[in-house]
Amino acid sequence: MENHMSVDVTYDAGPTGCGELIMNLFLTMKKMEEGEIIQVISYDPGAREDLPAWCRMQHHTLLNRLDDRNLSHYFIKKGNSLDQLSI
Repeated sequence: MENHMSVDVTYDAGPTGCGELIMNLFLTMKKMEEGEIIQVISYDPGAREDLPAWCRMQHHTLLNRLDDRNLSHYFIKKGNSLDQLSI
């Protein structure tokens, strides 16, 4: 599998379940700057549903997902962590 995307941070979640994966990803991304890209590596098939939904709720952009058998690589661009509410 080839990837030509430049990443700032790599998080290898291994077989971690989605609850723990999301919490660790949240804490890791909290330290990142807006616009930086994180590569998340996961064996958990549930991440294929959970990570895109989490990205939408957190205002991050899922740039790509690459699957290699039971291993998935997710590339997420950190967005604005502040909710933009119109008053």
